[in-house]
Amino acid sequence: MRVLVTGASGNVGTSVLEALGREGKVEEIVGVARRVPEVEMPKVRWVGADVTEDDLVPVFAGADAVVHLAWAIQPGRDERVTERINVEGSRRVFDAVARAGVGAVVYASSVGAYSPGPKQRAVDESWPVEGIPTSFYSRHKAAVETLLDAFERREPEVRVVRLRPGLIFKSEAASEIRRLFAGPFLPGFLVRKQLVPLVPNVPRLRFQAVHSRDVGEAYRQAVVRDVHGPFNIAAEPEIGVGELREFFGARSFPLPAGALRAAADLTWRLRLQPSPPGWIDLALGVPMMDATRARTELGWKPQVTSLEALDDLLRGMRNADGAPTPPLEPTAGGPLRAREIATGIGQRQGT
Repeated sequence: MRVLVTGASGNVGTSVLEALGREGKVEEIVGVARRVPEVEMPKVRWVGADVTEDDLVPVFAGADAVVHLAWAIQPGRDERVTERINVEGSRRVFDAVARAGVGAVVYASSVGAYSPGPKQRAVDESWPVEGIPTSFYSRHKAAVETLLDAFERREPEVRVVRLRPGLIFKSEAASEIRRLFAGPFLPGFLVRKQLVPLVPNVPRLRFQAVHSRDVGEAYRQAVVRDVHGPFNIAAEPEIGVGELREFFGARSFPLPAGALRAAADLTWRLRLQPSPPGWIDLALGVPMMDATRARTELGWKPQVTSLEALDDLLRGMRNADGAPTPPLEPTAGGPLRAREIATGIGQRQGT
């Protein structure tokens, strides 16, 4: 098989390349990235391409499957840019899949595509994917699900798989995750469990996480198995206030959701951090996911618990970990993170 991966140089992309590199059925992997890394990986040939403007058909030609991961979290202050990458870029990818005669597309959806749902029980893949309206990320994920619905009706001969993971962590992605979500003013040395004495007890604060390499394995299975449709991807346990309290060895205190959102909004407006308050709405709004279908049909079983994945991320933040690709490079923010500050926190790409 020849497999092409868009967005191959990021958190999930590098894990997908690793997993596909171990797969005997895969002979060649084409890693597509806007900024081509210099790193060598087994079976990987890097190609520079931008999903928003380059002709993708010749890039996709000869591929048996396309794994579409390319996505933008920032600039969070200019949705015109992120929508062009996320929604229009995805439309162009799906069109190129059809025109190049690719037999399968595996799309990186997310728990963020789901409509508001329960936290005390898990929902399966039939739950509506209309998103959380106040979150641009969720709106974009829901919009691409709709694009993919139309693509499936138009191109029934193409096998379509959608993976909907929870939060995705690994130590090598720690510097990128810190830049995208926390910004330059979070000191790495403070990211220690013993320095978190209190955990806010916010109504509906409950989420699911999974290690990036386990997600990479799910993509490998989706590529090589004859499966179709959506799959929830999440490790155990679900993480709520009780789990966080035990994880940090901390106490909890009540905090209304409105107060948490107001704090996020204020710090975002003051440019102290790059994440708009819609991320709070997303975290508190999405349902818990039932990953039974992934286990039974993909044969997927995570090797790392959700809390171990969280611990790996925090260790990576503390150590300023990264990897030798442009998105994961730990020095991408510049000396003393000056480039992040100078370009506008949450305003521009390329930090």
